[in-house]
Amino acid sequence: MIMLHARPLPVGRGMLFIAVAATAWGTGGVVAALLYAESGLGPLAVSFWRFLGGALALALAWPLLPGPGLFPLVGRFRAAPVKYGVTGAGMAVYQTAYFAAVDQAGVAVATVVTLGSGPILVAVGARLWLGERLGGRGALVVGSALAGLVLLVFGGDPAGSAGGDPVLGIGLSLLSAVGYAGTILLGRAGGADDSAGSALIGFAVGSVCLLAPALAAGLLPEAGVTVSAGLLLAYLGVVPSALAYGLFFAGLRVVGATTAAVVALVEPLVAAGLSVGLLGERLTVPAATGGAVLLAAVLVSGFRRRSQPSDPAAPGRPARTEPG
Repeated sequence: MIMLHARPLPVGRGMLFIAVAATAWGTGGVVAALLYAESGLGPLAVSFWRFLGGALALALAWPLLPGPGLFPLVGRFRAAPVKYGVTGAGMAVYQTAYFAAVDQAGVAVATVVTLGSGPILVAVGARLWLGERLGGRGALVVGSALAGLVLLVFGGDPAGSAGGDPVLGIGLSLLSAVGYAGTILLGRAGGADDSAGSALIGFAVGSVCLLAPALAAGLLPEAGVTVSAGLLLAYLGVVPSALAYGLFFAGLRVVGATTAAVVALVEPLVAAGLSVGLLGERLTVPAATGGAVLLAAVLVSGFRRRSQPSDPAAPGRPARTEPG
């Protein structure tokens, strides 16, 4: 598999990994919306099954990965319980609040608000906590991306979006953004760990955090377990969870936190396109323009990063690639 690397990962490939992860994440909201409509599962239950499925998928694939077995992960968690506990809890908050926002405001709005707030929080946190310099050009790229997201959010057609309370949905999206930013910053700060191990521990911790509230809200489909619901839950566990987070944490080892947040803005483009094509959410001309601006910002960020030389990582630590 491609989630672990014995040699330092090139920065360009790290950005590609993050972009592929974001594309997979963009499908998650649509799958959750389909599960809501078909099975009656709520956001807490969908998040729990997604995290449990992601942990099981990585555990089953572990013998195929290079490196030590599963048991050393227990020692790693015991050595840094606060770090991994906060990371797993942040992942749980991010995903559960996002799925709840999808239920209230629709896929497109929930995704773009979450990812629109994320880069701001990441940029501030990376500057204050990690010492990453944003720079004038980096600020312009982030600003352009946010302008595109504003057009996507406010240029949408409320009549064509699914959801019960858009204001509540936006609030939940902002809560999701806090968990998203924390996950990025913690992953960047602890980038020396292998990506598959970080993802597996995060899913395991997130599953534990979500079990009790998911049981209280209802863990099984109201209409009974169906083949289609099972396949959708399996997809959530494998593709936008185990695979996507493995790629994402691998990319964070060599890509700056702010740059990673901008590249991950591919996710709302995918989510908006799928919500229009599969769920009937309408996208207006201003919203489509915002998507184009957003994509341009992602591409500019990628070209800037590929054109800048980066020093190879010293043994045991990731390369530092500062945006801007």
